[in-house]
Amino acid sequence: MDWISTLLLPGSTSVASTLVLYSFVIAAGIFIGKLKVAGVSLGVTFVLFVGILMGHFGYVVDDSVLKFVREFGLILFIFAIGLQVGPGFFSSFKEGGVRLNLLAVLGISLNVVIVLLIYFFGNVNDISALVGVMSGAVTNTPGLAAAQQAVSQLTNSPEQANLMAQGYAAAYPLGVIGIIAAMFTIKGIFRIKTDEEIQKIEDDSASSQLAPYILSVKVTNSLVDGRTMLSLHDIITCNFVVSRLMHPDGTIVIPKSSTDIHVGDTLKVICSVQDAERFHAVLGPEVEMDWESTPMPVYSRRILVTKSEYNGVALGSLRLHNGYKLNATRVNRAGVDLLATPNLRLQMGDRLTVVGNLEDIDRLADRLGNSMKRLNQPNLITIFVGIILGIILGSINLGFGMKLGLAGGPLVVAILLSRFGYKFKLITYTSSSASLLLRELGICLFLASVGIAAGKDFAAAVFNTTGMWWVIWGFVITFVPLVIVGLIARGRDRINYLSIMGLFSGSYTDPPALAYANNSTGNDAPAVAYSTVYPLTMFLRVVAAQALVLTLL
Repeated sequence: MDWISTLLLPGSTSVASTLVLYSFVIAAGIFIGKLKVAGVSLGVTFVLFVGILMGHFGYVVDDSVLKFVREFGLILFIFAIGLQVGPGFFSSFKEGGVRLNLLAVLGISLNVVIVLLIYFFGNVNDISALVGVMSGAVTNTPGLAAAQQAVSQLTNSPEQANLMAQGYAAAYPLGVIGIIAAMFTIKGIFRIKTDEEIQKIEDDSASSQLAPYILSVKVTNSLVDGRTMLSLHDIITCNFVVSRLMHPDGTIVIPKSSTDIHVGDTLKVICSVQDAERFHAVLGPEVEMDWESTPMPVYSRRILVTKSEYNGVALGSLRLHNGYKLNATRVNRAGVDLLATPNLRLQMGDRLTVVGNLEDIDRLADRLGNSMKRLNQPNLITIFVGIILGIILGSINLGFGMKLGLAGGPLVVAILLSRFGYKFKLITYTSSSASLLLRELGICLFLASVGIAAGKDFAAAVFNTTGMWWVIWGFVITFVPLVIVGLIARGRDRINYLSIMGLFSGSYTDPPALAYANNSTGNDAPAVAYSTVYPLTMFLRVVAAQALVLTLL
C-alpha cells in the first residue's frame, strides 16, 4: 500500500503525486467556488484557497516544477485574456466609452494613491504584501501574477512572492463584498430606484450608434425620380445599404449601383439609427413592410467566413454586386451586428448576411468557406507564435530596470495580434469555448501553484495583527475609490445606475460582482458598461501592480 501513501499523503514530490495534488486542488476549488452566498460566488478564485489549505497541511511540489506550471499557466491565462479584450481595446477609446474609461482610470489611480499612503504613513511597510493586498482588494488576479513575476525578476525570492499571495488571499473575499457594498452606498445616497433606471435604459435602447437599423421607405419625392442608387449615396452622405427594392407592381429586385429609383418604389434600407431621419427627408415616409413574408425571388442568408485568405480583406473588394448580384446588409462579429460598409475588413468567424438568389448565395458561400467545422479547429500557430513574441517583448529592458515580464509581454502582444494580426496572415479567431478553456486552464494552474506555495506560512502570516490590518486596508482600497467614482459618475455625469454597477464590476475586473448586478436588475446594461472598461482596466491593473513593485521594492 506504499503507492497509495506516495500518491495521497503529504511530502511526496513525484510526478504522479504532483498531478494528483494539482487535479484535486483545481477540481475542489472550482466546485466550492460555484457555491453561492446571497447570490454571489467567488468562482475559480477558490482554487487559490484550496491550494493554500493543502499547502498548510504539508503538501508540496518540487520548486522547479511549481515554477514552470505557475509561469506557463500565467502565460496561457494572460494571452487568452489579451485575445479576448483586444478587439474592444481600441474601440473602448471611442466616443461613448471615453467617459466610462476615464472614470475607471480615476478609480485605478485612487487605488494606487491609497496604497502609497498606507506604505509611507500606515503600518504596512512591505510593498510585496501591500501589492498583494491591493490585487486582492480589486479582485485582479493578473495584477497579482504580474507583480509576482516582477518580484521574481528583481529578487528571485520565493518568500516575497508567497507573501504577496498571502496578502491577496486575505483581501480578496472582502474585495468582492466591498464592490457590492459600494453599489448599495451609491444607490442609497442618491435614492435610486432600480425599476426607474431600467425603464430609462429601455427607453434609450434605440439610440445605439453602431447597431444596424432597418427601415422601409416609400419614395414620394419627385426630385429623386430617375436617380441611380449610386447618385443616392452622393445625396445622402452616410454609410447605408439598400438590400431590396420593390416596384409599385410588386416586383422585388436586388438593387445595384446602376439601378434607377422611381416614385412609388419601396426601399429596404439598413443604416445607423441616427441617420434614419435623412432618408425620411430625402426619399419619403417610413412605411410598415414585412419583407420576409412578401413573395419574392430573393432570399436572406448568413455566410460564415472560414477561409483564411479572406481574413482582413475589405468587404468592398468582394465585388458582391457585380460578381454575385448580392447585397451584404450586416456582419455579425462575436455576437455584435456591424453595418456592412465597403471598407469593413472581414475576420475569420464573421457571419455575413446577404440577400439574393440562392444560387448566387451558394457560390459566395463556397468562396468564403461557410464551414462551422473549420471554425472549431483551434489556430495553435497564432497562439504559440504570440507567446514567443510576448516572452521576447516581456524580456526587453524598457529602462530603469522595468520589463513587461511574462505577464505584460504576452498581454500586449495578444491585444495587438487580435487587432492587427490579419496584416501578417495570422488568424486570431478562437471559438468561445476554446478561448474559455485556455483561459480557465491557465488561471487554475497559476492559482493552484500560488496557493500551494503560499500555504505553508499562510496561517502564521495572516491570523494575527498584521493579517487583520491587511484585511482592513484591503477593504479601504476596495471601497473608498468606488464611492468617490460613483459620486462623480452619478452626481456630475448623471450616468445610469445600471451602468455604474457595470463600471464598478469592470474597473475591478470582477465577474462575481457583475453576476450580482445582472441578476439583481435583469438587464444587460451592467454587462455593456463592464465590457467597455474591462480591456483598458485589465491592462492598467497589470501595469500598476508591476510599477509599484519595480519602483518601491
